[in-house]
Amino acid sequence: MRPTILNPLFADAESLKGVGPKLSKPLDRLGLGRVRDFVYHLPTGFVERKRIENLEQAEPGEHIIVEILPTEYKSAYNRGPYRVQAVDAIGNHISLIYFGRNTGWARKQLPLDEKKIIAGKLEIYGEILQMVHPDYVVEPKEAGQVETSEPVYPLADGMTQKRLAGLITNAMAETPELPEWIEPTLMEKHGWPSWNDALALTHGGENERARDRLAYDEVFANQLALMLVRAANRGRKGTPLIGDGSLRDALPLPFELTGAQKHAINEIQGDLEQETPMLRLLQGDVGSGKTIVAVMALLAGVECGKQGALLAPTEILARQHYESISRLLQGLPVNVAILTGRDKGKAREATLMGIANGSIHIVIGTHAIFQEAVQYKDLALTIIDEQHRFGVSQRLMLSKKGRMTPHFLAMTATPIPRTLTLSQYGEMDVSRLDELPPGRQSIDTRVISGERLDEVIAGLGRHIEKDGQAYWVCPLVAESESSDLAAAEERAAQLKARFGEKVGLVHGQMKPELKDAVMEDFVSGKIMVLVSTTVIEVGVDVPNSTLMIIEAAERFGLAQLHQLRGRVGRGSGKSVCLLLRGNGLSETARERLALMRESQDGFHLAEEDLRLRGGGEVLGTRQSGDNAFRTASAEQVVRFAPTANDDARLLIDRDGGLDSERGQAARVALYLFERDVGAMLLRSG
Repeated sequence: MRPTILNPLFADAESLKGVGPKLSKPLDRLGLGRVRDFVYHLPTGFVERKRIENLEQAEPGEHIIVEILPTEYKSAYNRGPYRVQAVDAIGNHISLIYFGRNTGWARKQLPLDEKKIIAGKLEIYGEILQMVHPDYVVEPKEAGQVETSEPVYPLADGMTQKRLAGLITNAMAETPELPEWIEPTLMEKHGWPSWNDALALTHGGENERARDRLAYDEVFANQLALMLVRAANRGRKGTPLIGDGSLRDALPLPFELTGAQKHAINEIQGDLEQETPMLRLLQGDVGSGKTIVAVMALLAGVECGKQGALLAPTEILARQHYESISRLLQGLPVNVAILTGRDKGKAREATLMGIANGSIHIVIGTHAIFQEAVQYKDLALTIIDEQHRFGVSQRLMLSKKGRMTPHFLAMTATPIPRTLTLSQYGEMDVSRLDELPPGRQSIDTRVISGERLDEVIAGLGRHIEKDGQAYWVCPLVAESESSDLAAAEERAAQLKARFGEKVGLVHGQMKPELKDAVMEDFVSGKIMVLVSTTVIEVGVDVPNSTLMIIEAAERFGLAQLHQLRGRVGRGSGKSVCLLLRGNGLSETARERLALMRESQDGFHLAEEDLRLRGGGEVLGTRQSGDNAFRTASAEQVVRFAPTANDDARLLIDRDGGLDSERGQAARVALYLFERDVGAMLLRSG
C-alpha cells in the first residue's frame, strides 16, 4: 500500500487550484494527470530577460523588458497575424504580433496611447523590430512583477508558459516533506540538497547538483526495485528441467551454430536445470539467430514432459514464429500450436483442449495465450519476444499459468550498451548474441540527398520490374502544418499513382486487423512496395524484400535505422538500404548516418549512439517506449547506476532492508517513482 505521506502527490490534477475542464486536453498531452507529474515536469532551460530603457539597448534574439506606447492596430490580411504598432521612449518602432482570431484580446491588453511594460523575445523581420505574443503586458507600476529569470517548460497546444508555471507553483505548495532515502555519506560527498530543496532549486534556476540529486533518486529507486525482484525470484521454487537431450540432438539444423549461440544455449540450460526459476534476457542483434536458441530451451522442457509458451507482440510475428519453428521441428515428436485472437470456433476449442491435456507441447501466440480460458497442463517455460512491448500484468498472468513459477526468458533485438544493462535489466542475467550466422549477407548502405527523390523512385520501378519487393519508411503518418517531414500517406499516394495496386500502406493508427491484412499481402507478394512508419521495425521477415528506403533518415535514431535496415538482407539476394537525407544536417546527424554506412554491428552502434546522444535518448528507448526514466538522462543513468546499485545493496545488506528507518524512506521512493509493482514482479518494459 502506498505510504500516506505521498497521498498529496498522487492526488488528481483537478485538485490543484487553476485546473479546470478546459485544461484537460493539454494536460493529458503533457502527461500531467497528478500533482506528482507537475512537480516532476522539470524546466528545459531558463529565460534570462534584460531590462532596457529603449530598443537601441538590445539586439534581436535577446529577451527584453521595455516600456512601450501602442500607436496603431493593423488587422490581418489572408489569415495573417494581427499587429499592434508601438514606439519606445525615444520613438523606435516595434510591431507586436498576435496569431489567432481573438483580436479583441490584443486590443484589451494594449489600448492605444496607454504606456505598458512588455516582456518577450526581440526579433527582426526585414528591417522591422517585432515581438510575437509578449510573455508579459503590465502597467508601468507593476514592472516589478515581471521576472528577469523564468523557467521554460515543455508545452502542448492550449497551454502557455505562464499558466503552466503557475500550476507547477501550486503543485509545489502541496508537496510534503519526505524522509531521506540516500545514504548520508553519499549525500555529503556530492553536496546534494534534500529532496524538497532539490525540487525547489531545479524549478527556480539552473542548479546542477539539484538536478543530479533528482536523477539519482530515480536511478536508486529503479536499482532497488530490480534488486528486490531478483531476491524475490531466488525465493521462489520452479521446476528443474534436466532433459535427456534426445530432442535437441535429433534437431536437424540447416546451419552451424555460432559460438555466441552455443554459449547462450549453455547459459540458458544451466539456468533451466536449477530449482530457482530462470530469469534471463537474450539480447541478439538483428539476424543473430535468437529463435534457434529459444527452440533449444523449449525442447529442454518438452524432454521433461513439460510445456513451453512463446509470446509475440503481433499476430504477424506470432505466425512467423509458428511457421519457422514448425519447419525446424518437422519430423520430431513435438506438437506446436498457434493461438491468437483471430482463432475461433472448433479450431480454437481443439487448441485449448490440447493445451489443457498436454498433447500440445509448445504454444505460440499473442496475448491470447494468457487469457483465462487458456489452461496449461504443466507450463514450465515462458518466452517473451520483444518483451518491452508487454506490461507487468501480462507477464504476471502468463507466469501464473504454471503449477510452479515457470522459467522465464525475455528476448529483444534492440542492443543495449553494456553501461546501461545494469539499469535496464538489472534483475536479469543477460546473454548476448553478438555474432551473425554464416551466410548472412552484408547490406549495401548508401546515404543519398532527398533532392534525388525522382532518381530513387525510378530505381524502385526497375527493382519492381525484376520482381523485387521493397520497404519505404517515412517518419510521419500525415503531413503536419509545422513540419516539412514526408508523410507516409502522401508518399503512398504518390507511389500508387505510379505503380498502382503494387503499393500498400501500414502505420500505427490503423486498426490491427487492417494492418495485418496489408502485411500478409506483402508477405505473400501481392504487394511489392510497403510504405510505412516505424511499425515494421521489428519482426517482419520477407526474404524477397531486398530494398529498404528510409526517408528523412536524419530524423531517426541509430536504433531505428539499424532495426529498419535489418528488415532486408534476410534472403539470398543482395540487399540495399538507401538513407534519404535532408539538407543542413547537424554534425551529430552526419556522424550518425556515417556510422550506419560504415557498420552493421548493432552493439557497436548502441555504444556509439550513447556517446553521440549523451544526455539525450538512448538507443532503443524512444522508438520502443522502453525508457524507464523520466527525470534521469541517459548520461545520468550511466553515471549513477553503479553507485545506486551499491547504495541499494548497502541498504539491504547493512542498513536493515526496507524495515529499517532508511528502508522505510526507501519504500517511499519506490512508490514515488512507481517501482512498487517492480518490487514484486518483473519489470514491465
